Amino acid sequence: MLEFKEVYKRYPEFGEALHDVSFHIGRGERVFLTGHSGAGKSTLLKLVAVIERATRGQIVLDGRNITRASNREIPYIRRKLGLIFQDYKLLYDRSVFDNVALPLVIAGFNPGEVSRRVRAALGKVGLLSKEKRLPQTLSGGEQQRVGIARAIVHKPDFILADEPTGNLDPEAAREVMDIFRDFNDLGVTLLIASHDEQLISRCGGRVLRLQRGSLSEVGA
Repeated sequence: MLEFKEVYKRYPEFGEALHDVSFHIGRGERVFLTGHSGAGKSTLLKLVAVIERATRGQIVLDGRNITRASNREIPYIRRKLGLIFQDYKLLYDRSVFDNVALPLVIAGFNPGEVSRRVRAALGKVGLLSKEKRLPQTLSGGEQQRVGIARAIVHKPDFILADEPTGNLDPEAAREVMDIFRDFNDLGVTLLIASHDEQLISRCGGRVLRLQRGSLSEVGA
């Protein structure tokens, strides 16, 4: 599903963010990416989403070397992915429904299909009754669930989450991780960056550990 082959990422102003990183994630796996602040977790996820480009090496997603993808191909690559961020990245002048619908509207889905998929996604994260609310009227945990619904509304094969519980209290964090686990049980591949070792241990799954840009440990 995803393979990194001797991947390096260097920023001219900051130096090397990733150094000779190699690993493989199979379809349907649940994998956690951990490490200290600045270890390279966010950079690695950005390379998978082609938000950033590797300096050297190959990144193969679903059999395709995405390090060579043209700008025109990037939107099609991202359609395989569900992207979830720590800071939610919601549009606060639009309803919950409209936030979740946005990827489908951009992709050109017809209104009936948009409505069906959005309500199904909101149902999966327990927010169907709040589809008309504005995001700022929801709790932090609920806003993160809106972000999850938006990420899965187009039925991606692979979810990337960057510190998705970083701004949540322990109970909300557990609820969000339970949602991820449910998706994984349905066959969705997960790569979740988190510094919360206790939460990772509770959830189970394989762990990739970054230290100063290098993959220092791969374990269960």
